[in-house]
Amino acid sequence: MTNHALPQVPVTVRTFAQRLSSTPRGARLAWRLVAHRLEAWGYPYGDETNDTVTSIAAELAANAVRHRRVPGRDFRVRLTETEQLLRIEVTDQRGERLPVLGVPGGEAEGGRGLLLVAGPAARWDVDLHSDGPGKTIWAEVPRPVA
Repeated sequence: MTNHALPQVPVTVRTFAQRLSSTPRGARLAWRLVAHRLEAWGYPYGDETNDTVTSIAAELAANAVRHRRVPGRDFRVRLTETEQLLRIEVTDQRGERLPVLGVPGGEAEGGRGLLLVAGPAARWDVDLHSDGPGKTIWAEVPRPVA
């Protein structure tokens, strides 16, 4: 009998999700809710992990409101903790407006804010929705080793 080990699938430990208005107030609230949730999960305010994940959440939420707002449509923020990482997702309704990673000091009009995401994140990407309009931009940050 052969023992074939199955690949390990990350186990979700905790999840938080909230729909917010596509306004500057909604973007600020997303940042505060993520920071508060992380604190409740054991990543205190001022901790490197809390600061990193909340700065990513703030940038993604601000981009959803500033560049991809659809009047009357909300955006969603989701935070997931697995055994290995923290994943932050921001979903908006503008699937046709993809983010562009700018170059510091470059001529591009936008995209420099995504450097705030790409720098501290282990991985990030964009998933287009196949079942309707919109997309989800996500970033993953490794959990600190205890």
